[in-house]
Amino acid sequence: MVLFVAGLAAQFLDAPAWVSSALYLACYATGGWEPAWQGLQVLRSRSLDVDLLMVVAAVGAAAIGQILDGALLIVIFAASGALEDAATKRTEDSVKGLLDLAPDQATRVDDDGTERAVDAQELRVGDVVIVRPAERVSADGVVIGGASDVDQSSVTGEPLPVGKSLHDDVFAGTLNGAGMLRVRVTKDPSQTVVARIVALVAEASATKAKTQLFIEKVEQRYSVGVVAATLALFAIPMAFGADLQSALLRAMTFMIVASPCAVVLATMPPLLSAIANAGRHGVLIKSAVAMEHLADTTVVAIDKTGTLTTGTPRLTAVVSLDERLDDDDIVQIAAAAERFSEHPLGRAVLAAAETRGPAIPQSDNFRAVPGRGVRADVDGQVVEVLSPRAFAAEEHPEVAALQSRGLTAVVVVTDGRPVGALGLEDTVRDHSGSAVQAIAALTSAAPILLTGDNRRAAARLAAQVGIDDVRADLLPDAKAAAVRELEADGHRVLFVGDGINDAPAMAAAHASIAMGRGGADLTLETADAVTVRDDLTTIPAVIALAQRARRVVIANLAIAATFIAALVAWDLFGHLPLPLGVAGHEGSTIIVAVNGLRLLSGRTWRKASAPAHGR
Repeated sequence: MVLFVAGLAAQFLDAPAWVSSALYLACYATGGWEPAWQGLQVLRSRSLDVDLLMVVAAVGAAAIGQILDGALLIVIFAASGALEDAATKRTEDSVKGLLDLAPDQATRVDDDGTERAVDAQELRVGDVVIVRPAERVSADGVVIGGASDVDQSSVTGEPLPVGKSLHDDVFAGTLNGAGMLRVRVTKDPSQTVVARIVALVAEASATKAKTQLFIEKVEQRYSVGVVAATLALFAIPMAFGADLQSALLRAMTFMIVASPCAVVLATMPPLLSAIANAGRHGVLIKSAVAMEHLADTTVVAIDKTGTLTTGTPRLTAVVSLDERLDDDDIVQIAAAAERFSEHPLGRAVLAAAETRGPAIPQSDNFRAVPGRGVRADVDGQVVEVLSPRAFAAEEHPEVAALQSRGLTAVVVVTDGRPVGALGLEDTVRDHSGSAVQAIAALTSAAPILLTGDNRRAAARLAAQVGIDDVRADLLPDAKAAAVRELEADGHRVLFVGDGINDAPAMAAAHASIAMGRGGADLTLETADAVTVRDDLTTIPAVIALAQRARRVVIANLAIAATFIAALVAWDLFGHLPLPLGVAGHEGSTIIVAVNGLRLLSGRTWRKASAPAHGR
C-alpha cells in the first residue's frame, strides 16, 4: 500500500517515469510474491488457485502498459486477503482466549497440609487446591470445602455468579467471588472444559461442511473454465482484428471478476463463527458438518432421565397406613432406616426428612437387600423400606394409586407391618417446558419423548413439560429403532440424551447432543455436540444459531454469485474499467467474510436463546 501510494505521488509530482514504474514493480513484488508462490504450489498438483489467477491478471495488465491498474489489483487483493485472514482468525482467537483465563499458577495443598504455589499444568487428578477470593479457579474439579459465588460466564455463558458449595463442580478459568474454596482436581489440565473447547474448535476448523466440499469440488472445474473463457475472450477479438491492448485488458478484467474468491469464503467463516459462539456459551459442536446437520433438524427426540430431568429423585407424596402415625412420622422412620443407604431413593428420603425438622432417629444393623430395599433397627423395631414388588402391595390400593400417578413408590414396614408408603419422582430441569416450546417452534414437528422408564412416569413428566408424543419402556435398541423409523418417514432427527443407553439412538440420528455434566463417556464421544452445563435452553438456542448460520451461508452465496454475474456481464457487454472490476470483486469477498463473522457476536446468541427463556 505504501509503495502504491508513493508511485501515485511520483506520477502526480511529474517525477521521471522510471521512478513511479520502479515503485509499482516493488508493489508487485511485495504484495504478489506470496499468492504467486502459493498458486504455483497448487499448480504443481495440477490444480488452479484463485491467487494465481489474480497474479496472472496483474502481470498481464503490466505487460500491456497498464502497470498502475495491475498494481492496484495487487494492493486490493493483498489487502483483502489480509482482512480475510484476520477476520477468520478471530473465530479461533475468540475461543483460544479462554485459555488465557486459566491462571498459570495454582495453590496446591500437599498431604501434610502445606500450601505450595505450583504451575497449573503440573496439577493431577486428586490434587487439592485452594482458590482464594477474587482468584481464578486453576483446574476443573469438585468443591470439598468452603462456599462462594463463582462467575463462570466465560465457560457456560451464565450471566450471574453461581453459588458453589460442597460437592459442586467448578471449571478452570472461572472467577471466584468473596469466599474461599478447597477444590479437588477431577480432570487433567489438558482435559478441562476450556481445553476441550479449543480442541473441538480446532477439529471443527479441520473438517469441512458438505456445502464447502461441494464448492471446492466445483471450484477447480470453474477455475479451469475461467482460464479457458479468458483465453477465448482474448483470442477471438484478436482474430477479428482487435488491438492487443484492449483485447488483453478485457480478458484480464474478465479473469479477475469471474474468479470465485467470494464463493470460496461464503461457507466456512459463518459455520466456524457459529461454532465458536456456541462454545463460548457452553455448547461444544464438534464439526462444521455437525453444525449443518443441526440446521437441518425437523424433529427433536429427547430422553427423560438425566436429560429432561436431573436424575435426582425427590419425595412428593406420603401416605399413612397406620392411623397412629402422621406423615412426618412415616418420613422420619423411613429416613432412619435409609440413613446409610447409597441408593438415590434413600438419599431423597433422607433429604426430605432433614427439611421437615424433627431429629432423625438413630438406627443400627443397617443392611441393604438388593432388589428389595433396606432394613435397619430403629428404636427397638425392625424397619424396612421396600419396593412394591418385594411386598404384597396389591393389598393396599394406596400404593397402587401412587404408582398410577407415575410416582416411584416404596413401602415403609415396621416389624413386618406396613405403616406407610412414599411416592418419589425425578426432578424436572429448570426451563424444560419453555425449551420444549421453543424447540417445537423451530422445527416442523413437536418434540418426542423416548425413554426406558415406565409409561405412567413418562406420561406424567411429558404432561409437565408439554410433550404429547410419548414412547416409553424402550430398551437401547428400541430407542435406536424409533429414531430410524422417524428418519425413514423423512424426518431429520436430533436426539438429546445423556446415558450409555442413549448412544445407539445418537448414532442412528441425523444429529445428536449430549448432556455434558452427567453424560457417560461413550455418549459424549458419540454425540455431535455437548452442552457443558446441562441447560436445556441451549438446545433450541443452538438449533436457532445453526439455522441462522445456514441462512448466512445462503446469503453469502447469493451475494457472491450476484457480484460475479453483474461484473462479468458488464465486462462482456459493456466496458468495465479494470480498477472498478478489482474493487467490485475484492469488495464482495470482504463482504461475505465480514457477514459470516457477525455470528461471533454475543447478541446473536442472545437472540437465539431468547425464546427458550420466554422472552
